[in-house]
Amino acid sequence: MSLNKIMPCLTGLLAALLANAALADDNDTPHYHSAGNQPGAMSSSFGETLQEGPSGGIWQQDQLLGTMGGIRPWLGSYGISLGLTETSEVLGNTSGGVKRGFDYDGLTTMTLQMDTQRAFGWYGGLFNVSGLDVHGSNLSAHNLGTLQTSSGIEADNGVRLWEAWYQQSFWKNQADVKIGQQSLDQEFMVSQNALLFVNTMFGWPMVPSADMLSGGPAYPLSSPGARLRLQPTGPWSLLAGVFDDNPSGISPTSDQDSQRLDRFGTNFRMSDSPLFIAEVQYSFPALGDLEYAGKEVLPGTYKLGGWYDAGQFADQRYGTDGLSLATGNGDPRLHRGNYSIYAVADQMLWRESPQDEESVSFFFRAMGTPQSDRNNVDFSLNAGLNYREPFEHREDDVLGLGVGYAHVSSAAAGLDVDSGSIKQNGETFVELTYQYALAPWWALQPDVQYIFNPGAGIADPNSGKRVGNETVIGLRTNLTF
Repeated sequence: MSLNKIMPCLTGLLAALLANAALADDNDTPHYHSAGNQPGAMSSSFGETLQEGPSGGIWQQDQLLGTMGGIRPWLGSYGISLGLTETSEVLGNTSGGVKRGFDYDGLTTMTLQMDTQRAFGWYGGLFNVSGLDVHGSNLSAHNLGTLQTSSGIEADNGVRLWEAWYQQSFWKNQADVKIGQQSLDQEFMVSQNALLFVNTMFGWPMVPSADMLSGGPAYPLSSPGARLRLQPTGPWSLLAGVFDDNPSGISPTSDQDSQRLDRFGTNFRMSDSPLFIAEVQYSFPALGDLEYAGKEVLPGTYKLGGWYDAGQFADQRYGTDGLSLATGNGDPRLHRGNYSIYAVADQMLWRESPQDEESVSFFFRAMGTPQSDRNNVDFSLNAGLNYREPFEHREDDVLGLGVGYAHVSSAAAGLDVDSGSIKQNGETFVELTYQYALAPWWALQPDVQYIFNPGAGIADPNSGKRVGNETVIGLRTNLTF
């Protein structure tokens, strides 16, 4: 079974939902039949609001370039929003590692969205296209040798397509379907509080990064597929989707660079095995929830999910001849299917008052798989605390302390023993970061990370001993143009 056998059914389902949405919305929602209509403000993918002009000068406007000389309002009149961001950073290891030094890396992201209601009067539709320009060097690959890479923007240099999808809302916005090229880390397994941090694993977790083919459909890769979201009135919601499981088309027995196999993000593979994923979410207080009326409630979101990949995966220890890969023919035996389950929690623990931004929040995410024979990492965990407005009148600043852990599977560790290498076990890191808001469009973020047992115990090629614990320091800047 491959994705291209499933997609015709999903496309037919979307067509039926579109027809249903059109019939329902004719009764429930007015349509705008002219691109010249001026509905309310439209949000872009970066959470910004299109404005007619800057308010209070450059330091108060949402974007550095403001209206871009009138281009943004003009595009907005046709239902189109333009988002442009740059993340740049300098990171370096002052202790440990294969070698020491500092590297620069950066990421430019451009996103175009079209609201179909504004554009041509079709209610509930949203087109999205985004592209990436990755530049600079890769500290984790060159200096550190860690499993849990130190920056979430590290990737192979180049310009590539990232996402290209259409989303249709229906049932009075209580459900929507998204179909097209998608990056799963934008919606699945997400902890909102964890996104503050610099380390990669606070975004896309270690288990899918290590165990899915190509590292999974996540930054900087993506895959064709379809996603359904149900958001009925109340605290519960559901995300579910099916996607091509192998964005780059890499062989399960290959050690090639998957990003080089899909250099421009245009492989659009649909002939591989399907990757199924589903997530149940519980959030409180729910919008319009009368149970908490008049009470101060500290908001929280809890998620439980899992994924199953129907593809083939290489054994981490044994070959087709039944012998260890260290001594046999070196051809790994293949296993059909792979899965993992996960849990995510975001919970505010304290708030000065309901009107204040000053607050402390906690996050936790754990993921594991019992299938040690076909996975390099069988468990990963992330947790931490965020303190918003740590200083008076700094309501947009956030101080964060986080920790990450990854455990190497018994099969992968067994191969180390068979080959006479240092046996890998687990890798832990701690990160302290502070996001300082200079303006709505500009933030500076000093960052310190300390990695225990880098690479879960890999050998230093210079000495043959375990790579020493690493101290990584750096500064990141985020600009919204």
